[in-house]
Amino acid sequence: MQIARPKLNYANVIATIALFVALGGAAVAAGLPKNSVGTKQLKRGAVNAAKLKRGAVTAGKIRPQAVVAGKLGANAVLPGNLGNGIISTAKLSDGSVIASKIKNGVITTNKLDNEAVTTPKLGKDSVTTAKLTPGSVTNPILANGSVTPNKLSETFGPIVTTLKTGQTLRGVFDLGSTADAAAELSRSSVSLQFPLAAAPAVTVLKKGETSANCAGLGGGANQTPQATAGNLCVYVTESKNLDLTTPLAVENNTRLGFGLVAKAELAGDYFAYGQWAVTAP
Repeated sequence: MQIARPKLNYANVIATIALFVALGGAAVAAGLPKNSVGTKQLKRGAVNAAKLKRGAVTAGKIRPQAVVAGKLGANAVLPGNLGNGIISTAKLSDGSVIASKIKNGVITTNKLDNEAVTTPKLGKDSVTTAKLTPGSVTNPILANGSVTPNKLSETFGPIVTTLKTGQTLRGVFDLGSTADAAAELSRSSVSLQFPLAAAPAVTVLKKGETSANCAGLGGGANQTPQATAGNLCVYVTESKNLDLTTPLAVENNTRLGFGLVAKAELAGDYFAYGQWAVTAP
């Protein structure tokens, strides 16, 4: 009996060859030596994001400047992905940080360089009384003419009605005349620029004298006669032909001012002049 054998044709031959190539290719792939496939064996686009397992690409595997802004997707880099000090001033482009991108409270005093905030950078009404620390505005910081009467609050009102405790007024006096006979008197008066709360105690001092309440004329060319609180000190700096017992006296002493009386010792010219100081009680 004769067994039927399949006849060879073109299709059978091609199919058989394809089967052997497929089986042989898998065997070859399975038997590739380690590290035998490199970047040259990979065709363009062979490795895409879907073929990378999680965590496969780390910072150490990315060359410097490989990732630029154009290669980052929207929201790809979040604050939690940035390490401390990653973004420095040199890495910020001009105008990249604007007011709307800064959170409230992010910029504090310790983050500002000295003299970083200048007058042109302050908004209108940005500096108010409540934002000034006690003692922060001193005389050297005030420009000439910056404090005018209309800028003073009502707490400064007493300065034009009653002299405040511890404040001192100073001035000069000069009186005398030509006496026809001994013991002739001449009078003068001094009005205080600002009234006192009460009439002061009076001390008249001869040339060069001082007392517990009247420390003297002060030193230097700009003399500043002294008086303790609640006292009026009258310093005679020069005199002529005054009565030795009562050369100069104060009368009509009030909270508004005082009068002065000079008394001649002999007939002829006599005078007294000097400085005075009164400090509010």
